[in-house]
Amino acid sequence: MDLPNRIYFTGAPGSKWSGIAQKIEDLPGFNKSDRTAARTYTHNDFGGHKGAYFGNGMEFPADPDVVDNAYEETEGCKLVKSHDWAYDLHGLFRRAERDGDGIMLVYRPTAACLTWWYQAGGFNIKYPNYEWYEDHVKMHYEIERQNTAMLKFTSEIGLHWQNFNPSWTEQKFGHRCEPHQAYLDILVTYIG
Repeated sequence: MDLPNRIYFTGAPGSKWSGIAQKIEDLPGFNKSDRTAARTYTHNDFGGHKGAYFGNGMEFPADPDVVDNAYEETEGCKLVKSHDWAYDLHGLFRRAERDGDGIMLVYRPTAACLTWWYQAGGFNIKYPNYEWYEDHVKMHYEIERQNTAMLKFTSEIGLHWQNFNPSWTEQKFGHRCEPHQAYLDILVTYIG
């Protein structure tokens, strides 16, 4: 299965999108050359965050024109992670269509996202930078805003949400990957 050069990847903080990203990046054909020690955060028994994150307060802006700068190598599909992609999915969709890139969305209900984000470290998370979210009230608001934007976008263009499981990854990326466990409240969709 041919992968695009880039997959723009988004999910709200606490959606477990980073863990899903790592599972996908472990499939053949993905470029992980954005990973460095400074771009790594580990919590509990989970992988935490690995690789470049783009957006407000991050090392790189959520700008498709600069995303390749985070990667040391050019070969392989780049999974380009940003919470901010959710804010302009129609514009990103036009760009991805033009360039032959993909888009993947991860949805989890807001309350579950917020709970997990705090369990993962909340504002003590060392990477990526969450200072832009300021406080609990703004974090809750932005998670809800991102989730609503993703649901609205998928409804408008007719995308279907599914559970993240080995069959789904095989269908979308040509290889099966096993999630750490089944999370029935986490849904994914892919355009590519």
